Amino acid sequence: MNNANLKQCTYCVMDSSDPDIIFDEDGVCNHCENHRRVLADMPSGQDKKRKLEQLVTTIQKSAKNKEYDCIIGVSGGVDSTYLAYKIKELGLRPLAVHLDNGWNSELAVSNIEKTLDKLDIDLFTYVIDWKEFKDIQLSFLKASVPDAEVPTDHAISAILYRLAAKYNIEYILNGSNFTTEGILPKSWTYGVKDFKYIRGIQKKFGTEKITSFPHYGLIKLAYYRLIKNIKLVRILDLIDYDRDEAMDVLQNNLDWVYYGGKHYESVYTRFFQSYILPKKFGIDKRKAHYSTLINTGNLTREEAINELSKPLYDENIVHDKEFVAKKFDISLEELEDILSLPTKTYADYDNSEQLHSKFLKVTRENSLFKFMRPHS
Repeated sequence: MNNANLKQCTYCVMDSSDPDIIFDEDGVCNHCENHRRVLADMPSGQDKKRKLEQLVTTIQKSAKNKEYDCIIGVSGGVDSTYLAYKIKELGLRPLAVHLDNGWNSELAVSNIEKTLDKLDIDLFTYVIDWKEFKDIQLSFLKASVPDAEVPTDHAISAILYRLAAKYNIEYILNGSNFTTEGILPKSWTYGVKDFKYIRGIQKKFGTEKITSFPHYGLIKLAYYRLIKNIKLVRILDLIDYDRDEAMDVLQNNLDWVYYGGKHYESVYTRFFQSYILPKKFGIDKRKAHYSTLINTGNLTREEAINELSKPLYDENIVHDKEFVAKKFDISLEELEDILSLPTKTYADYDNSEQLHSKFLKVTRENSLFKFMRPHS
């Protein structure tokens, strides 16, 4: 996709690489409008501080006689590591959970071990069945959808819910946050909670049956949320979160080392986001990230445009491509053939989009959105 032919928002840097983008008469996109609306509904100042204190107290009371009062997912990245740092600082007793999906960089493993050791947080690592998972990942590449990392995200979510239910823990705290991730087109990331979508793509393109892959459907999700009363909380939205300041804290206090890009702690994520997404789909996820920072006042549009002018990858991408092909047990030519297939979207495959949308509306309160509303 030629960037010269893309229409760009006049306020942020999102453009028509998002097929669902809409511009008003001033050229401002719907992402900016939605971001401002959500931001206006979020607490600030003393109200944010009060809600954070209320949430921490509620979590602590929910697990007085338990070893852990919450569960967190850790990848070794900025957001999840800073989450661990802050909730320990708040006096919570988390169990950290990590998914080893076969793609961890050595640096990610080192960062996780160092930081959790310094924070004195117990770690549970789930090692996925590589043969089965590799086949699922290849199926998503063959399906030619831009959300090919859905299997990893779904598995992480399934493991977190599973462990929360096992230990009767009501709160899963994650590192997702509005400050850096408030803008993200649905067409780029659909399917994390939709196992029907994952199963359909695997059935169509895969050779392995889904057996041990961690997953859940709507019925299981209803059990977790409505019967086990498990709540998913984006606690960083109740903390003044500046990603650059967070990195300084992690580097100075935990000897954490930066990877050079958002979510680059995974070799596959680094290759997929910096090479496959822009080359095949014309998607540069930095646009969404920078546009969020523009809307939160942490970056100017001019600074974002300057950053976007820099290449997403360098000569090291050749090594990443070779590594990915070897890891998948295919040749470079086979990988290129897969990447040259016509592009598709989640809408081209079976999915439960409408059912999930209705279900999430019903269970919205159980995700603790009430903590994010301004106090009245």
